[in-house]
Amino acid sequence: MILRALKPLVFVLAIVGVLAGAEAQRPDKIPRIGYLVISPLADPPSAERAAFLDGLKDLGYVAGRNIVIEYRSAAWNRELLPELATELVNLKVDVIVAVPGAVDAARAATKTIPIIVPSLTDPVEEGLVKSLARPGGNITGPGWSAEGLTGKRLELLKEAIPKLSRVAILWNPTNEGAKRQWQEAQSAARKLRMTLQSLEVRDPNDVPKAFAVMTQKHPDALITVASALTTAYRPIIIEFATKQRIPTMFALKADVEAGGLISYAPSLTDTFRRAARYVDRVLKGANPGDLPIEESTRFELVINLKMAKALGLTIPKTLLLQADQVIE
Repeated sequence: MILRALKPLVFVLAIVGVLAGAEAQRPDKIPRIGYLVISPLADPPSAERAAFLDGLKDLGYVAGRNIVIEYRSAAWNRELLPELATELVNLKVDVIVAVPGAVDAARAATKTIPIIVPSLTDPVEEGLVKSLARPGGNITGPGWSAEGLTGKRLELLKEAIPKLSRVAILWNPTNEGAKRQWQEAQSAARKLRMTLQSLEVRDPNDVPKAFAVMTQKHPDALITVASALTTAYRPIIIEFATKQRIPTMFALKADVEAGGLISYAPSLTDTFRRAARYVDRVLKGANPGDLPIEESTRFELVINLKMAKALGLTIPKTLLLQADQVIE
């Protein structure tokens, strides 16, 4: 009788034990992603951040439902980045998405938390990783090489404006890969028989100085090499160039959408979407040092035909046919 009475109890205890074991195997918290960016957080999200969120959604992650995203923005104040990166580390996030411009701060804050960079530019040359095939350390993500891009932009400008001879280059020598891009621009300019005007902008005080130089020595066109500073001053650069009737070549599609003339670069929305795959693999236990850096194969040529007309330029049809997007 006692044995019969104990059987149901043993069964119940067994079930409780199974449930307890299952409970112990569940994640004790929802995955938490840190998102570190130097630019202000726009609402609605920028095209790049929206692409990243869409990439997560395609993989089954929805912010506020089964993942938490901790956003930290320096709002263009670079000095805040180290503190913001440390905040994310102290929150013990599972992975940090460090948008270009915020990578150094994230890297200095942690050597253990995986860091995914949505657009790694020449990471081996910059000393961020050991190799593209096997990054090592805690940094990885989709990448692309800036090699040849500045020369290609000069060629496209020459095709758009056949009489082009003097081009100003607005660039930050302290930015990752900028010096090599300047050297490539010099090499391409010699082949295209152009004269370059170097305008270095290391901090905000250099921007009005560069404008003054261009006002005195009016270039035929302006190329802006992407950096946190030039992106922050995008509206001012475009306003100045428009008033001075200087055709512009930018690195980012967003620059042309904001009023620039032409841009040519890898698709940032594509790289941000692909960054979601890296986050997914890390959350599932992959070592970031073992995840190869996949280079971008999708490049975008964007032309603002409305701005061309305002500048009195006729863009050749051969170039318009090459464009991925024409803004009219």
